[in-house]
Amino acid sequence: MSLRSILEAVARGEVSVDEAERRLRLLALEAVGDFARLDVGRELRRGIPEVVLGDVKSAEELVEISRRMLEVSGRAIVSRVAPEKAARVVAEVRPAAHRYEERARMLVLYSSWFRPERTGGRVAVLAAGTADVPAAEEARVMAEEMGCEVKVAYDVGVAALHRALAAVREALEWGADVIVVAAGREAALASLVASLVDVPVVGLPVSVGYGFGGGGLSALASMLQSCPLGLAVVNIDAGVAAGAFAALIANRVARARRQP
Repeated sequence: MSLRSILEAVARGEVSVDEAERRLRLLALEAVGDFARLDVGRELRRGIPEVVLGDVKSAEELVEISRRMLEVSGRAIVSRVAPEKAARVVAEVRPAAHRYEERARMLVLYSSWFRPERTGGRVAVLAAGTADVPAAEEARVMAEEMGCEVKVAYDVGVAALHRALAAVREALEWGADVIVVAAGREAALASLVASLVDVPVVGLPVSVGYGFGGGGLSALASMLQSCPLGLAVVNIDAGVAAGAFAALIANRVARARRQP
């Protein structure tokens, strides 16, 4: 029984609230074959949808997982999936709608009854350089799938300080509730932004750089050692995590805005 069918049964008076609660608990962990156990109740419980990591799974596995996720929750989000694998999943699952974000390498499938919720949360995503954009795009897609409006500004690193300052100003004028900063190398942009704004900043270190501290290590260390307060840091290249964390903050702020 899907989440939607349970809710419809409650609305018709066919299922009691207690029974619906029991069935929803049973939906909290959904098994797919012998290779995946999906936390389909995560979004109800935590406000964060299940995301399936695609690069280590076969197309056949992703097809089965996506079908089950659509059946139960109405949406399937797959991260780090190559275009050809994404195309095969879409062709075999045949969702009512889908989006494939090539720079983010993220595929989202939707059932005919899925209705995305717009929360009113606002997330700004800044990328220091064009090499940082794929990680930033992961954060953007994740925040959008959690109902937020997202404003992006890319190639605004401190190598040209005027561009960084302009991007921060535009984000604040737009009314960002939280700012994600994706940066590699020495990741100076994250500290700069955190020193200028009165909203939370999520640091997203990116594996751009070479030599000593390459592969994102210097970016991670720099963000962790940042002097300005108000900067939280996720793992290297963890765009999905950055987007989810930012959206949780923005959505809570949006709920507070709606209260009288």
